[in-house]
Amino acid sequence: MLVFKYTAKDPATGRKVSAQVQADSEQAAAKLIKQEGLAPLEITPKDAKSGGLDKYINRVKAKDRILFSRQLSTLINAGLPLLQSLRNVGNQTENKKLKYIISQLIADIEGGSAFSKALEKHPEVFNEIYINLVAAGEASGTLDKSLLRLADQQEKDADIISKVRGAMIYPLVVLLVMVGVVTFMLVAVLPEVRDLYEGLPDVQLPILTRILLALSDFVVNYWWAFLLVVGLIIFFTGRWVRSLGGRRFVDKAKMRTWLIGELFMKMYMARFARTATTLVSSGVPLLQMLEITSRAVNNYHIEKSLERAIEKVRGGKALSDTLENDPNFLVLVPNMLRIGEQSGAMEDMLQKTADYYEKEVDNQIKTISTIIEPVLMIVLGVVALTIVAAILLPIYGLVGTDTFSV
Repeated sequence: MLVFKYTAKDPATGRKVSAQVQADSEQAAAKLIKQEGLAPLEITPKDAKSGGLDKYINRVKAKDRILFSRQLSTLINAGLPLLQSLRNVGNQTENKKLKYIISQLIADIEGGSAFSKALEKHPEVFNEIYINLVAAGEASGTLDKSLLRLADQQEKDADIISKVRGAMIYPLVVLLVMVGVVTFMLVAVLPEVRDLYEGLPDVQLPILTRILLALSDFVVNYWWAFLLVVGLIIFFTGRWVRSLGGRRFVDKAKMRTWLIGELFMKMYMARFARTATTLVSSGVPLLQMLEITSRAVNNYHIEKSLERAIEKVRGGKALSDTLENDPNFLVLVPNMLRIGEQSGAMEDMLQKTADYYEKEVDNQIKTISTIIEPVLMIVLGVVALTIVAAILLPIYGLVGTDTFSV
Protein backbone atom coordinates (compact mmCIF):
# COMPACT_ATOMS: atom_id res chain seq x y z
CA MET A 1 0.00 0.00 0.00
CA LEU A 2 1.19 3.49 -0.89
CA VAL A 3 0.38 6.80 0.75
CA PHE A 4 -1.09 9.53 -1.49
CA LYS A 5 -1.56 13.18 -0.66
CA TYR A 6 -4.63 14.67 -2.26
CA THR A 7 -6.60 17.86 -2.67
CA ALA A 8 -10.32 17.45 -3.22
CA LYS A 9 -13.42 19.61 -3.37
CA ASP A 10 -16.47 19.04 -1.17
CA PRO A 11 -19.50 19.49 -3.52
CA ALA A 12 -21.80 20.27 -0.56
CA THR A 13 -19.81 23.20 0.82
CA GLY A 14 -17.51 24.08 -2.08
CA ARG A 15 -14.51 23.96 0.24
CA LYS A 16 -11.17 22.37 -0.66
CA VAL A 17 -9.93 19.50 1.49
CA SER A 18 -6.31 18.31 1.77
CA ALA A 19 -5.51 14.97 3.37
CA GLN A 20 -3.82 11.61 2.84
CA VAL A 21 -5.11 8.20 1.77
CA GLN A 22 -3.59 4.71 1.48
CA ALA A 23 -4.14 2.80 -1.77
CA ASP A 24 -2.42 0.53 -4.29
CA SER A 25 -2.48 3.14 -7.09
CA GLU A 26 -3.67 6.62 -8.02
CA GLN A 27 -6.82 5.14 -9.57
CA ALA A 28 -7.59 3.24 -6.37
CA ALA A 29 -6.93 6.39 -4.33
CA ALA A 30 -9.32 8.36 -6.55
CA LYS A 31 -12.06 5.76 -5.97
CA LEU A 32 -11.60 5.95 -2.20
CA ILE A 33 -11.78 9.75 -2.28
CA LYS A 34 -14.98 9.65 -4.36
CA GLN A 35 -16.50 7.18 -1.89
CA GLU A 36 -16.05 9.89 0.74
CA GLY A 37 -18.26 12.17 -1.34
CA LEU A 38 -15.36 14.35 -2.51
CA ALA A 39 -14.24 15.36 -6.01
CA PRO A 40 -10.45 14.77 -6.32
CA LEU A 41 -8.51 17.68 -7.81
CA GLU A 42 -4.93 16.54 -7.33
CA ILE A 43 -3.42 13.24 -6.16
CA THR A 44 0.32 12.99 -5.46
CA PRO A 45 2.23 9.93 -4.22
CA LYS A 46 3.88 10.87 -0.94
CA ASP A 47 6.64 8.24 -1.28
CA ALA A 48 7.72 9.04 -4.83
CA LYS A 49 8.77 12.66 -5.04
CA SER A 50 10.61 13.72 -8.17
CA GLY A 51 12.20 17.02 -7.23
CA GLY A 52 15.14 18.22 -5.17
CA LEU A 53 17.53 15.79 -3.49
CA ASP A 54 14.85 13.11 -3.40
CA LYS A 55 15.24 12.76 -7.16
CA TYR A 56 18.72 11.38 -6.58
CA ILE A 57 18.18 9.63 -3.25
CA ASN A 58 15.18 7.59 -4.43
CA ARG A 59 16.21 7.06 -8.05
CA VAL A 60 16.00 3.51 -9.38
CA LYS A 61 19.54 2.18 -9.65
CA ALA A 62 20.73 -0.58 -11.97
CA LYS A 63 20.88 -3.10 -9.11
CA ASP A 64 17.23 -2.34 -8.22
CA ARG A 65 16.17 -2.95 -11.81
CA ILE A 66 18.22 -6.16 -12.02
CA LEU A 67 16.69 -7.49 -8.80
CA PHE A 68 13.20 -6.55 -10.03
CA SER A 69 13.76 -8.46 -13.29
CA ARG A 70 15.16 -11.57 -11.56
CA GLN A 71 12.42 -11.73 -8.95
CA LEU A 72 9.67 -11.24 -11.52
CA SER A 73 11.20 -13.88 -13.80
CA THR A 74 11.39 -16.40 -10.95
CA LEU A 75 7.78 -15.86 -9.86
CA ILE A 76 6.37 -16.07 -13.40
CA ASN A 77 8.44 -19.21 -14.07
CA ALA A 78 6.95 -20.70 -10.88
CA GLY A 79 3.49 -20.34 -12.43
CA LEU A 80 2.21 -17.18 -10.70
CA PRO A 81 0.11 -14.77 -12.81
CA LEU A 82 1.80 -11.51 -13.84
CA LEU A 83 -0.29 -9.28 -11.55
CA GLN A 84 0.29 -11.46 -8.50
CA SER A 85 4.00 -11.61 -9.33
CA LEU A 86 4.19 -7.83 -9.57
CA ARG A 87 2.40 -7.42 -6.22
CA ASN A 88 4.83 -9.84 -4.55
CA VAL A 89 7.84 -8.05 -6.03
CA GLY A 90 6.38 -4.66 -5.03
CA ASN A 91 5.98 -5.83 -1.43
CA GLN A 92 9.64 -6.88 -1.31
CA THR A 93 11.00 -3.74 -2.98
CA GLU A 94 12.66 -1.21 -0.67
CA ASN A 95 13.18 1.55 -3.25
CA LYS A 96 10.22 3.92 -2.83
CA LYS A 97 10.22 5.14 -6.41
CA LEU A 98 10.31 1.63 -7.86
CA LYS A 99 7.57 0.56 -5.44
CA TYR A 100 5.41 3.40 -6.74
CA ILE A 101 6.18 2.52 -10.39
CA ILE A 102 5.22 -1.12 -9.75
CA SER A 103 1.89 0.07 -8.33
CA GLN A 104 1.36 2.09 -11.53
CA LEU A 105 2.22 -0.95 -13.65
CA ILE A 106 -0.35 -3.01 -11.74
CA ALA A 107 -3.02 -0.34 -12.21
CA ASP A 108 -2.33 -0.07 -15.97
CA ILE A 109 -2.41 -3.86 -16.47
CA GLU A 110 -5.65 -4.11 -14.49
CA GLY A 111 -7.00 -1.44 -16.83
CA GLY A 112 -6.32 -3.70 -19.83
CA SER A 113 -2.86 -2.52 -20.89
CA ALA A 114 -0.11 -4.93 -21.93
CA PHE A 115 2.92 -5.15 -19.63
CA SER A 116 5.25 -3.71 -22.27
CA LYS A 117 2.88 -0.78 -22.90
CA ALA A 118 2.70 -0.09 -19.17
CA LEU A 119 6.51 -0.02 -19.03
CA GLU A 120 6.61 2.60 -21.81
CA LYS A 121 5.18 5.16 -19.37
CA HIS A 122 8.38 4.98 -17.29
CA PRO A 123 11.27 5.57 -19.77
CA GLU A 124 13.49 6.96 -17.01
CA VAL A 125 13.65 3.44 -15.51
CA PHE A 126 12.91 1.03 -18.36
CA ASN A 127 14.80 1.75 -21.57
CA GLU A 128 13.97 0.73 -25.13
CA ILE A 129 15.82 -2.58 -24.87
CA TYR A 130 13.86 -3.54 -21.76
CA ILE A 131 10.49 -2.68 -23.31
CA ASN A 132 11.20 -4.48 -26.60
CA LEU A 133 12.40 -7.65 -24.88
CA VAL A 134 9.32 -7.71 -22.64
CA ALA A 135 7.14 -7.23 -25.74
CA ALA A 136 8.95 -10.11 -27.47
CA GLY A 137 8.50 -12.29 -24.39
CA GLU A 138 4.78 -11.49 -24.22
CA ALA A 139 4.32 -12.33 -27.91
CA SER A 140 6.18 -15.65 -27.66
CA GLY A 141 4.87 -16.69 -24.23
CA THR A 142 8.39 -16.66 -22.76
CA LEU A 143 8.19 -13.55 -20.58
CA ASP A 144 10.10 -15.26 -17.75
CA LYS A 145 13.04 -16.09 -20.05
CA SER A 146 13.06 -12.57 -21.52
CA LEU A 147 13.21 -11.06 -18.04
CA LEU A 148 16.02 -13.42 -17.07
CA ARG A 149 18.00 -12.44 -20.18
CA LEU A 150 17.40 -8.80 -19.33
CA ALA A 151 18.71 -9.28 -15.82
CA ASP A 152 21.83 -11.01 -17.14
CA GLN A 153 22.42 -8.35 -19.79
CA GLN A 154 21.96 -5.48 -17.33
CA GLU A 155 24.24 -7.19 -14.82
CA LYS A 156 27.02 -7.59 -17.40
CA ASP A 157 26.67 -4.00 -18.58
CA ALA A 158 26.65 -2.64 -15.02
CA ASP A 159 29.71 -4.75 -14.19
CA ILE A 160 31.70 -3.32 -17.12
CA ILE A 161 30.72 0.28 -16.26
CA SER A 162 31.65 -0.32 -12.61
CA LYS A 163 35.09 -1.63 -13.59
CA VAL A 164 35.77 1.33 -15.89
CA ARG A 165 34.69 3.82 -13.23
CA GLY A 166 36.80 2.01 -10.65
CA ALA A 167 39.85 2.34 -12.88
CA MET A 168 39.26 6.12 -13.06
CA ILE A 169 38.91 6.62 -9.30
CA TYR A 170 42.61 6.29 -8.47
CA PRO A 171 43.86 8.97 -10.90
CA LEU A 172 41.00 11.25 -9.87
CA VAL A 173 41.93 10.94 -6.18
CA VAL A 174 45.59 11.64 -6.95
CA LEU A 175 44.59 14.66 -9.04
CA LEU A 176 42.42 16.04 -6.23
CA VAL A 177 45.25 15.56 -3.72
CA MET A 178 47.63 17.32 -6.09
CA VAL A 179 45.27 20.28 -6.50
CA GLY A 180 44.80 20.46 -2.73
CA VAL A 181 48.54 20.45 -2.04
CA VAL A 182 49.27 23.09 -4.68
CA THR A 183 46.45 25.30 -3.40
CA PHE A 184 47.74 25.00 0.18
CA MET A 185 51.27 25.92 -0.91
CA LEU A 186 50.02 28.91 -2.91
CA VAL A 187 47.74 30.23 -0.17
CA ALA A 188 49.66 29.42 3.04
CA VAL A 189 53.35 28.80 2.30
CA LEU A 190 54.39 31.08 -0.56
CA PRO A 191 53.08 34.32 1.04
CA GLU A 192 55.33 33.61 4.05
CA VAL A 193 58.28 33.02 1.74
CA ARG A 194 57.66 36.34 0.01
CA ASP A 195 57.64 38.17 3.36
CA LEU A 196 60.99 36.55 4.17
CA TYR A 197 62.64 37.63 0.92
CA GLU A 198 61.18 41.16 0.96
CA GLY A 199 63.10 41.76 4.19
CA LEU A 200 66.39 41.13 2.42
CA PRO A 201 68.03 43.99 0.45
CA ASP A 202 68.95 43.73 -3.23
CA VAL A 203 67.49 40.29 -3.74
CA GLN A 204 66.59 39.33 -7.34
CA LEU A 205 64.23 36.38 -7.15
CA PRO A 206 64.41 33.65 -9.83
CA ILE A 207 61.78 33.73 -12.57
CA LEU A 208 60.16 30.51 -11.30
CA THR A 209 59.71 31.99 -7.82
CA ARG A 210 58.27 35.21 -9.22
CA ILE A 211 55.75 33.32 -11.37
CA LEU A 212 54.52 31.26 -8.43
CA LEU A 213 54.37 34.34 -6.17
CA ALA A 214 52.27 36.15 -8.78
CA LEU A 215 50.00 33.11 -8.98
CA SER A 216 49.82 33.06 -5.17
CA ASP A 217 48.83 36.75 -5.09
CA PHE A 218 46.08 36.12 -7.63
CA VAL A 219 44.67 33.13 -5.73
CA VAL A 220 44.79 34.94 -2.35
CA ASN A 221 43.37 38.28 -3.55
CA TYR A 222 41.09 37.16 -6.37
CA TRP A 223 39.99 33.71 -5.27
CA TRP A 224 36.38 34.65 -6.03
CA ALA A 225 37.31 35.45 -9.63
CA PHE A 226 39.18 32.15 -9.89
CA LEU A 227 36.14 30.21 -8.62
CA LEU A 228 33.87 32.18 -10.97
CA VAL A 229 36.04 31.37 -13.98
CA VAL A 230 36.20 27.68 -13.02
CA GLY A 231 32.43 27.60 -12.50
CA LEU A 232 31.78 29.24 -15.88
CA ILE A 233 34.17 26.83 -17.60
CA ILE A 234 32.39 23.84 -16.02
CA PHE A 235 28.95 25.26 -16.90
CA PHE A 236 29.66 26.05 -20.54
CA THR A 237 31.70 22.86 -21.03
CA GLY A 238 28.76 20.84 -19.70
CA ARG A 239 26.37 22.58 -22.11
CA TRP A 240 28.77 22.08 -25.01
CA VAL A 241 29.22 18.37 -24.23
CA ARG A 242 25.44 17.91 -24.33
CA SER A 243 25.26 19.58 -27.76
CA LEU A 244 25.60 17.58 -30.98
CA GLY A 245 29.03 18.97 -31.79
CA GLY A 246 30.28 18.37 -28.26
CA ARG A 247 28.94 14.84 -28.18
CA ARG A 248 30.61 14.04 -31.51
CA PHE A 249 33.94 15.39 -30.27
CA VAL A 250 33.84 13.63 -26.88
CA ASP A 251 32.71 10.29 -28.35
CA LYS A 252 35.49 10.44 -30.93
CA ALA A 253 38.03 11.35 -28.24
CA LYS A 254 36.94 8.36 -26.14
CA MET A 255 37.68 6.06 -29.07
CA ARG A 256 40.98 7.60 -30.22
CA THR A 257 42.74 9.03 -27.14
CA TRP A 258 45.94 7.28 -26.09
CA LEU A 259 45.59 4.78 -23.27
CA ILE A 260 41.81 5.01 -22.84
CA GLY A 261 40.81 4.75 -26.51
CA GLU A 262 41.41 1.02 -26.71
CA LEU A 263 39.53 0.48 -23.46
CA PHE A 264 36.44 2.34 -24.66
CA MET A 265 36.48 0.62 -28.05
CA LYS A 266 36.49 -2.81 -26.39
CA MET A 267 33.78 -1.69 -23.97
CA TYR A 268 31.60 -0.52 -26.89
CA MET A 269 32.15 -3.80 -28.76
CA ALA A 270 31.22 -5.80 -25.64
CA ARG A 271 28.07 -3.70 -25.15
CA PHE A 272 27.09 -4.05 -28.81
CA ALA A 273 27.58 -7.83 -28.81
CA ARG A 274 25.90 -8.38 -25.43
CA THR A 275 22.85 -6.27 -26.33
CA ALA A 276 22.57 -7.90 -29.76
CA THR A 277 22.80 -11.36 -28.16
CA THR A 278 19.97 -10.58 -25.77
CA LEU A 279 17.73 -9.22 -28.54
CA VAL A 280 18.46 -12.00 -31.07
CA SER A 281 17.89 -14.72 -28.45
CA SER A 282 14.47 -13.18 -27.70
CA GLY A 283 13.43 -13.34 -31.36
CA VAL A 284 13.73 -9.64 -32.19
CA PRO A 285 14.15 -9.18 -36.00
CA LEU A 286 17.61 -8.21 -37.28
CA LEU A 287 16.76 -4.67 -38.43
CA GLN A 288 14.92 -3.86 -35.21
CA MET A 289 17.84 -5.33 -33.24
CA LEU A 290 20.27 -3.02 -35.04
CA GLU A 291 18.06 0.03 -34.44
CA ILE A 292 17.81 -0.68 -30.71
CA THR A 293 21.47 -1.62 -30.34
CA SER A 294 22.64 1.54 -32.14
CA ARG A 295 21.12 3.63 -29.36
CA ALA A 296 22.14 1.27 -26.56
CA VAL A 297 25.88 1.48 -27.34
CA ASN A 298 25.78 5.18 -26.37
CA ASN A 299 28.36 6.46 -28.87
CA TYR A 300 27.45 8.86 -31.67
CA HIS A 301 29.87 7.47 -34.27
CA ILE A 302 29.01 3.81 -33.67
CA GLU A 303 25.33 4.74 -33.81
CA LYS A 304 25.85 6.36 -37.22
CA SER A 305 27.80 3.32 -38.45
CA LEU A 306 24.91 1.05 -37.44
CA GLU A 307 22.38 3.38 -39.09
CA ARG A 308 24.35 3.10 -42.36
CA ALA A 309 24.51 -0.68 -41.85
CA ILE A 310 20.71 -0.83 -41.45
CA GLU A 311 20.19 0.79 -44.85
CA LYS A 312 22.63 -1.61 -46.52
CA VAL A 313 21.11 -4.66 -44.80
CA ARG A 314 17.67 -3.48 -45.87
CA GLY A 315 19.02 -3.43 -49.42
CA GLY A 316 20.08 -7.08 -49.17
CA LYS A 317 23.70 -6.84 -48.02
CA ALA A 318 25.05 -9.07 -45.23
CA LEU A 319 25.60 -7.36 -41.86
CA SER A 320 29.20 -8.58 -41.68
CA ASP A 321 29.96 -6.96 -45.05
CA THR A 322 28.47 -3.63 -44.00
CA LEU A 323 30.66 -3.45 -40.87
CA GLU A 324 33.86 -4.71 -42.51
CA ASN A 325 36.55 -2.00 -42.71
CA ASP A 326 34.38 0.33 -40.63
CA PRO A 327 36.81 2.29 -38.38
CA ASN A 328 34.24 2.37 -35.60
CA PHE A 329 34.22 -1.42 -35.23
CA LEU A 330 37.11 -3.67 -34.27
CA VAL A 331 38.04 -6.34 -36.84
CA LEU A 332 36.85 -9.30 -34.79
CA VAL A 333 33.19 -8.17 -34.80
CA PRO A 334 32.46 -8.47 -38.57
CA ASN A 335 34.54 -11.67 -38.72
CA MET A 336 32.48 -13.33 -35.98
CA LEU A 337 29.25 -12.05 -37.56
CA ARG A 338 30.28 -13.62 -40.89
CA ILE A 339 30.83 -16.99 -39.19
CA GLY A 340 27.43 -16.67 -37.52
CA GLU A 341 25.71 -15.80 -40.82
CA GLN A 342 27.33 -18.71 -42.66
CA SER A 343 26.69 -21.28 -39.92
CA GLY A 344 23.27 -20.04 -38.84
CA ALA A 345 24.59 -19.61 -35.29
CA MET A 346 24.43 -15.81 -35.02
CA GLU A 347 23.40 -15.90 -31.36
CA ASP A 348 26.34 -18.11 -30.36
CA MET A 349 28.86 -15.97 -32.26
CA LEU A 350 27.54 -12.78 -30.68
CA GLN A 351 27.69 -14.45 -27.26
CA LYS A 352 31.32 -15.46 -27.79
CA THR A 353 32.18 -11.97 -29.05
CA ALA A 354 30.62 -10.39 -25.95
CA ASP A 355 32.48 -12.78 -23.63
CA TYR A 356 35.78 -12.13 -25.42
CA TYR A 357 35.56 -8.35 -25.25
CA GLU A 358 34.39 -8.37 -21.63
CA LYS A 359 37.57 -10.28 -20.75
CA GLU A 360 39.57 -7.84 -22.87
CA VAL A 361 38.06 -4.92 -20.95
CA ASP A 362 39.29 -6.52 -17.70
CA ASN A 363 42.80 -6.95 -19.14
CA GLN A 364 42.83 -3.41 -20.51
CA ILE A 365 41.86 -1.97 -17.13
CA LYS A 366 44.73 -3.86 -15.50
CA THR A 367 47.11 -2.53 -18.17
CA ILE A 368 45.96 1.06 -17.66
CA SER A 369 46.31 0.73 -13.89
CA THR A 370 49.86 -0.58 -14.33
CA ILE A 371 50.81 2.35 -16.60
CA ILE A 372 48.97 5.18 -14.91
CA GLU A 373 50.35 4.71 -11.39
CA PRO A 374 54.00 5.50 -12.22
CA VAL A 375 52.92 8.29 -14.59
CA LEU A 376 50.91 9.95 -11.82
CA MET A 377 53.78 9.56 -9.38
CA ILE A 378 56.12 11.27 -11.84
CA VAL A 379 53.66 14.14 -12.39
CA LEU A 380 53.14 14.52 -8.64
CA GLY A 381 56.92 14.54 -8.13
CA VAL A 382 57.44 17.20 -10.82
CA VAL A 383 54.79 19.45 -9.24
CA ALA A 384 56.30 19.04 -5.78
CA LEU A 385 59.83 19.63 -7.12
CA THR A 386 58.70 22.81 -8.90
CA ILE A 387 57.22 24.28 -5.71
CA VAL A 388 60.20 23.28 -3.59
CA ALA A 389 62.59 24.73 -6.20
CA ALA A 390 60.68 28.03 -6.21
CA ILE A 391 61.15 28.25 -2.43
CA LEU A 392 64.77 27.09 -2.17
CA LEU A 393 66.38 28.60 -5.28
CA PRO A 394 66.48 32.14 -3.82
CA ILE A 395 68.17 30.77 -0.68
CA TYR A 396 70.89 29.07 -2.70
CA GLY A 397 71.30 32.27 -4.69
CA LEU A 398 71.96 34.21 -1.48
CA VAL A 399 74.64 31.85 -0.20
CA GLY A 400 78.03 33.52 -0.41
CA THR A 401 76.60 37.01 -1.07
CA ASP A 402 76.95 40.03 1.18
CA THR A 403 73.52 39.37 2.61
CA PHE A 404 74.90 36.41 4.57
CA SER A 405 78.44 37.74 5.14
CA VAL A 406 79.61 38.50 8.69
